[in-house]
Amino acid sequence: MLKQSDHIFVAGHTGMVGAAIVRALRSRGYGNLVLRRHGELDLAEQGAVREFFRSVRMDCVVLAAARVGGILANATYPAEFIGSNLAIEQHVIHEAWQAGVRSLVFLGSSCIYPRLAPQPLREDALLSGPLEPTNLPYAVAKIAGIVMCEAYNRQYGTRYFAVMPTNLYGPGDRYDLRDSHVLPALIRKMHEAGERGDRRVVLWGTGTPRREFLHCDDLAEAVLHLLERQDEVFALFGQGEQPLINIGAGRDITIAGLAEMVREVVGFRGEIVWDHAKPDGTPRKLLDISRVSRLGWTPKIGLRQGIAATYRDYLARFSGR
Repeated sequence: MLKQSDHIFVAGHTGMVGAAIVRALRSRGYGNLVLRRHGELDLAEQGAVREFFRSVRMDCVVLAAARVGGILANATYPAEFIGSNLAIEQHVIHEAWQAGVRSLVFLGSSCIYPRLAPQPLREDALLSGPLEPTNLPYAVAKIAGIVMCEAYNRQYGTRYFAVMPTNLYGPGDRYDLRDSHVLPALIRKMHEAGERGDRRVVLWGTGTPRREFLHCDDLAEAVLHLLERQDEVFALFGQGEQPLINIGAGRDITIAGLAEMVREVVGFRGEIVWDHAKPDGTPRKLLDISRVSRLGWTPKIGLRQGIAATYRDYLARFSGR
């Protein structure tokens, strides 16, 4: 059970997800937040992490720090995606236990599930089949973080659990065309095409895969909701079960449908052309969110509403408007 007086370390607080979690904590009156930028603390350096945990009081850790990106970034930097994420997870989880931190939540990704697992994806689908090749190194690293939480709970009696968000977006997102995820990349691509007066934009794949999207502020509220109800959370997990909870919107959309929605919000009037020579990734990724729903959480921000807010964020940060 999280208390207002607790000292809470949010690892990765400058990223989109970490910043949203900080906003949620502050809005609920949690004032003892422990925050470090990458320049102050490199979570991939074991010695630095060990010294940090030994010298700073904390009661709870939210591990939102990660190396993330879309299909192109995963294909370009596979060594960094597995190496950096494994290092961060190992150092933070182990040193949290060494320092006596009683509560930790690890943020993963829906890519941990097998490529062709039954939809919607249930938590017990983990490790039941082959993973999607386009993000295999990242998925393996995230699975390792979940298994670490279960192993430390079983051996040391900690209360560490993992949440698996679906595709996230929102203010503070990255809009890099090489490294970002599909929704922010679409926003930038459509906006820049409109600025140039282009008659068309070319997008990867066929547009047929289905994806689920959740606003980062909805995820942050879910994380805080679970931290405040940890007894109920751990009552969900059976003996030997991975301490894992899906966080999603409960509905999905085709990539083509998403592109049309982004085009309408941005105001791009040109044609959308699909490059079928490029990969689609997993055919469908819809999460079963019945577990978190039973604990009383539901998302509140609709996709079109969220895209409009994200586009305003893009304009404010990158277009000078």
